[in-house]
Amino acid sequence: MPHILIVEDEAAIADTLVFALQGEGFDTTWLSLGAAALEHQKNTPADLIILDVGLPDISGFETCKNLRRFSDVPVIFLTARDGEIDRVVGLEIGADDYVVKPFSPREVAARVRAILKRVAPRPVVETGSALFQVDNDRVQISYRGKPLNLTRHEFRLLHCLLEQPERVFSREQLLDALGVPSDAGYERSIDSHIKSLRAKLRLVRTEAEPIQTHRGLGYSYSPGHS
Repeated sequence: MPHILIVEDEAAIADTLVFALQGEGFDTTWLSLGAAALEHQKNTPADLIILDVGLPDISGFETCKNLRRFSDVPVIFLTARDGEIDRVVGLEIGADDYVVKPFSPREVAARVRAILKRVAPRPVVETGSALFQVDNDRVQISYRGKPLNLTRHEFRLLHCLLEQPERVFSREQLLDALGVPSDAGYERSIDSHIKSLRAKLRLVRTEAEPIQTHRGLGYSYSPGHS
């Protein structure tokens, strides 16, 4: 039974989420502070965290930043703020989804199920290029025999590109690879993730440019530039 950690300081909202998630067969824990959530995840890791942005001790954004130092657990932000910049920041620091209050508890439960299904372990898969090896079970990609230190979002983006060499993916299609709807306002964050990926690839081979930019169109993986 998947374990969902709910970090929300408003009891009424937390109770609603607990009721909806337990009704869908999930085990739940409710905490009201970011620091307590971090400690809980270190000791008894949850399978997914629903994290309120406006917590009384430290913000949900800061909590997520600290969380990403030791855990890749999926995170859904829960917030009353619906500005584009908040959604972009949320994804860039490692969130998987962003739900704005007021919300439908059934929709949140559906998003939880979709994310857990997407991050479930899969068999080891190797790409068509001998330069890259992809291990889905370990969420690991190696380049020229050297493991890359990738975030979960970077792993998914690079894997998507590697699966179809030379295909040009739009930002919307790459967002879909992350499981984020293209109308959620995250398009600019794709550029940030690509920039980070390129920097990590250059640590292995300085002159390589496996990820090509196609202005006005998107990005592709080019084996000839690897």
